[in-house]
Amino acid sequence: MKKISFACILSIILVFNTCSSSGENNPDGKTTVVKEGEVTTLTADMFRKLVWDYQKNPDSFVFSGDVPVIVDFYAVWCRPCKIVSPIMEDLAKEYKGKIKIYKVDTDAERELAGLFKIQSIPSILFVPKNGKPSISVGASPKETYVQAIKDVLQVK
Repeated sequence: MKKISFACILSIILVFNTCSSSGENNPDGKTTVVKEGEVTTLTADMFRKLVWDYQKNPDSFVFSGDVPVIVDFYAVWCRPCKIVSPIMEDLAKEYKGKIKIYKVDTDAERELAGLFKIQSIPSILFVPKNGKPSISVGASPKETYVQAIKDVLQVK
């Protein structure tokens, strides 16, 4: 009787966990949820859907998003990246609904790092809604990123 009860409870938990998730399915079966006001980690597949499909448009940058984005190229072992991370989290909250902030682990997503010729991290990619993206290398204070949001992303 205990085994049957345990099996029923386990089945119910599995059903609710798989049915309650929202977001985009990645090829590896994981779900990435993009929430307003939060920093989202992207895979190459999600990057192609949310920022630029470089396989479909290899010769020109065609922005896929609806609002400007910042992409933080980082690695988990990088100390300057750990300084930038909370700044990006603050900016995501402050500019909620106006911009989206993503991050890409350069060790896990080597294809993306190579595409943007990332040789030093952190590297911060600013992608305006219209126009070409620009990149900043190294950790900067929050004020520098705020100024780039105003100047490059044209967000007030």
